Amino acid sequence: MADYIYLLENRLSHAQRAALLAVREVARAKGLTVFLVGGAVRDMTSGSPVRDLDVVVQGNALKLKKDIEKAHGVITGESEAGQALYVRFPGGVRVEIGSTLTVTYPKPGKAVVKPATILDDLRRRDFTANAMALSLNDGSYGLLMDPLNGVADIENRELRLVSNYGFIEDPVRMIRAARLMARLSWQMDEKTQARYETGKQEGYISAMDEFHRGYETEEIFHEEDPLRVLTKLEAEGWVKHLFPALSAAKANVTELEKLREVQGQLQMQGIHPEASVANFPYLTAKMAPKDIAALKKSFARQGFVAEIEALEDEAKAFATEFSGKGAATPSQAWKLLHSAKPESILWVAHTSKNAGIQNKFKGFFTEWAQAKQKLPYTLMQEMRIVPELPGYNELLDKLFFELMDGKLGTVEEMKAYLEPYSPPAPPPPVHLRRPRAAKKDAKPAKSRKKAAVEENGEGVEAIAASGSDEVSASAPVLAKNGAGAKAAAPAKKAVAPVKPVAPVSKNGAAANGKAAAKAPVKVAAKSVAVKAVAKKAPAKAPSKAPVKKAVAKAPVKAAVKKAPAKAVAKKAAVKKASAKAPAKKAAPAKKVAPAKKVAAKAPAKKAAVKHAPAKKVIKKAAKKGR
Repeated sequence: MADYIYLLENRLSHAQRAALLAVREVARAKGLTVFLVGGAVRDMTSGSPVRDLDVVVQGNALKLKKDIEKAHGVITGESEAGQALYVRFPGGVRVEIGSTLTVTYPKPGKAVVKPATILDDLRRRDFTANAMALSLNDGSYGLLMDPLNGVADIENRELRLVSNYGFIEDPVRMIRAARLMARLSWQMDEKTQARYETGKQEGYISAMDEFHRGYETEEIFHEEDPLRVLTKLEAEGWVKHLFPALSAAKANVTELEKLREVQGQLQMQGIHPEASVANFPYLTAKMAPKDIAALKKSFARQGFVAEIEALEDEAKAFATEFSGKGAATPSQAWKLLHSAKPESILWVAHTSKNAGIQNKFKGFFTEWAQAKQKLPYTLMQEMRIVPELPGYNELLDKLFFELMDGKLGTVEEMKAYLEPYSPPAPPPPVHLRRPRAAKKDAKPAKSRKKAAVEENGEGVEAIAASGSDEVSASAPVLAKNGAGAKAAAPAKKAVAPVKPVAPVSKNGAAANGKAAAKAPVKVAAKSVAVKAVAKKAPAKAPSKAPVKKAVAKAPVKAAVKKAPAKAVAKKAAVKKASAKAPAKKAAPAKKVAPAKKVAAKAPAKKAAVKHAPAKKVIKKAAKKGR
């Protein structure tokens, strides 16, 4: 179903779709169900060009005559017996509107028809490939009905009789079979071929009535390649039963070939003329006027005869307009060609000797259409002109005509032309930051932790500086105590300033050992308590003003923030000793200050080990002071 909806939308020309829509609307208004049947369904399924449209309604189609005329359809003929209307819609579209019927044949060639359903109508047709229908009704649009498996015969490219008595009941089917084989290059299946040969030998064709004789003769002129079909029918011996004066030998073969070439060029540019009117003069070129008149009179559609006789006058009127001021520019000529009657365009393009007209047709066939390739789709995208905008297709048409006339040769000209159609740029996007939700029991950031540790380090230094001589003397014990190390872990790099003092005295080793032995355990207790007292340390500092001054003079204070707790106690001892010693003896400690950068990379354990000699210096200095 979806496949045939696609075919209905894409395999039919614009004019054919418009004609089909008009018939659907008329049938809907009358409350009739409508179906596309016959050759149109066969050609869409097989991929062949759709030449005409066969439509049936479940009701009397003859009652739709006035409504069809109101829908811009021209009635070219009708059949009372078959309850059918032959209509010509704008664009040269031929439509046959019939009724769903069931047919019986009491005698060969004598049909008796009765109203029936669509399935009964399909079962009374000639060949299985023609016994298919597509629903055009709401709710079932595009639904395929194929009760006789015609799709399989289309795939095999075979003509198969619906009824074993098909050629006997309606002998015109033999002529139709030969015509379809010539057009489609198909073959009959084995049984149908045998019955066909039997019908030729038995003379079934003698039962053909006058209406079908004229109908089948007219169908030759409606063929895409009428000369080929006429030659095939002559070879099968059917032309003498249709119209004996008609012959392929009396046709103008050269002009017919040129006409087909021009028709193909027009079709490539979107103009689809019905060539049957133009074919008639060349197929009857060498016939006598009396025979031509008799041939026209035999046609089932007398409206077709009227079109043949009006062709010359309509072509002259179009040629005058096409060569006038109204078609001076390529765009004006293009618009006129797409609005005029296709059959008149075909005849003028083929027969006119006017150089100006032929030059315009040459440009129409070769040059003008190339302007579509120059449409600036990229530039339009940059200027925010996209297909979603209203009037986009109309703008493309305007651009196409401007480019065709050569008015937009540069990018700047195109920009200037498109500027009025460019919508304003959208405002920049606004990014709103959402406030972060407050976290419960949020952990402090690392930077804040570091600041707190630094404050604790300053408190430790103040407490160490304000301690007694006993604390200063016992500082090395704290360096080896594990609990003290945990309390002051954040300040490991303060050892750096003291490291170069190691070589100061070699004779103080014994004194160093004694100092280490005398160190009381109380210092560890004090150092553990430093954590809690760290923030209160500045309050104790004013009680010992002399110690404060010593700390202020010492250059080690600047590095206290990075020093570990192990070094803090030792440094406090050094500061205490240097405070008691004379100013001259304290000078060496200042000289070694530049060694901070090298000592900063040393591990804490080495610093603690190498720091021992500093105690000798302190003891020695104390002895000299005494």
